[in-house]
Amino acid sequence: MCLHNAENGFCVLRIKARGHRELITVVGHAATIAAGEWVTASGEWVNDHTHGQQFKARFMRTSAPTSIDGIEKYLGSGMIRGIGPVYARKLVKAFGEKVFDVIEAAPARLREVTGIGQVRAKRITDAWAEQKIVREIMVFLHSHGVGTARAVRIYKTYGADAVQVMTENPYRLARDIRGIGFKTADAIAMKLGIEKTAMIRVRAGISYALTEAMDEGHCGLPTDELVPLAVELLEVDKGLVMTAMDLELADGTVVADTVGEAACIFLGGLYRAEQVIADRILRLANGNLPWPWIDPAKALSWVEEKTGLSLAESQVAAIRLALMSKVVVITGGPGVGKTTIVNSILRILSAKGLDLLLCAPTGRAAKRMTEATGFEAKTIHRLLEIDPKGGGFKRNGDNPLDCDLLVVDETSMVDVMLMQALMRAVPDKAALLIVGDIDQLPSVGPGQVLTASSPPASTAAPSPMASASSTPWFLLTQPRSTNPRGRNIPRSSSRS
Repeated sequence: MCLHNAENGFCVLRIKARGHRELITVVGHAATIAAGEWVTASGEWVNDHTHGQQFKARFMRTSAPTSIDGIEKYLGSGMIRGIGPVYARKLVKAFGEKVFDVIEAAPARLREVTGIGQVRAKRITDAWAEQKIVREIMVFLHSHGVGTARAVRIYKTYGADAVQVMTENPYRLARDIRGIGFKTADAIAMKLGIEKTAMIRVRAGISYALTEAMDEGHCGLPTDELVPLAVELLEVDKGLVMTAMDLELADGTVVADTVGEAACIFLGGLYRAEQVIADRILRLANGNLPWPWIDPAKALSWVEEKTGLSLAESQVAAIRLALMSKVVVITGGPGVGKTTIVNSILRILSAKGLDLLLCAPTGRAAKRMTEATGFEAKTIHRLLEIDPKGGGFKRNGDNPLDCDLLVVDETSMVDVMLMQALMRAVPDKAALLIVGDIDQLPSVGPGQVLTASSPPASTAAPSPMASASSTPWFLLTQPRSTNPRGRNIPRSSSRS
């Protein structure tokens, strides 16, 4: 028995092993696998709670079978296009143990078998050549210390070009394949004979140093911090790092900019993500309201009557502003009335028949939001309809969300890349309400989206907004006049 996931190479095998009377279960990864093949595996025995004893393979290599029975099973497994159980039996009967040699070296002889014509013979030889390439790639990767699971991901990414890519620049692995970092690529490069001072290594090391900073919550680093960090991580001279940085800047892999007085370097992807966030917020803020004019006095009187609450002056000002603004940020510490403000806004707009969407970065936060507002809230990933295969989102600029107002709660936990995806999916017509507390849980990834969106005390409109400890902050997000590029997302924000 063989169960094989073609996407990630994971497989569950029932195989006959030397020294075992019964079939054993082997779990591991393989680029391709078929009945009848020889399997060489190394790993350890584990006792699974559900499935019992099985061999968990860290390394797995397959090779073509040599026995008549194994050859027939292999050919009939469906691995070779054009051959099923019937033709497998015919081929083995015609050529015996030499069948593989015939397919590879004398394919014209395949037509000696009844039912195999020119088209089927070509299909068989092409499929055999493809399988041979897979085997050669896997052997190459294994011989350079790449485990089977990673080898499968490399093959799935580059296909027949895998050996060429790794030979020319193994550091591409860290850039192209999720789960393979610089250290893994560097270890492979060393086995391929690449020197520590090779420019391809030092250039890749610039991104590696910035990735290390990402793990600390940074979107970028001042140049005078990045250079010594790269020197330390790569164990090379400063001059090499400076040369590599110039080359990376020229290619756009990293981007130079200034934050305040500091010259900084950013990973290109993060830098562009922040541009997208800022540009989308500005576009939304400058658009028309998705609802007709609402009389704030009547709306506030109506919502107080419906909820039985008497709103504070600062809450009244916040709701009034939200009813007239496309983009609003409500922020403040626990117990300052953010939920009451949001509830009031939602009740008023819901009564007007508007389409509302609520989201939060975690399932727990979404559940709390649902309970507090009475409106269904989803996680951001669920709202954007994450694609489990590709890892992206189905909701984006080409397939935007359908709403008149999007409310994002617990925004302190949203990192730059997730916020970028969310902003891409917000339709131009919609209003945006950002809610959270900058002193609550930080984002897992880099950046401080909420901190960047929240106003300094000097830009607050009514005076109560200056005190986040006692009352919420609220404002219409607008570009700051001191920012010549019109961005309101600082590019070197840190969680610490």
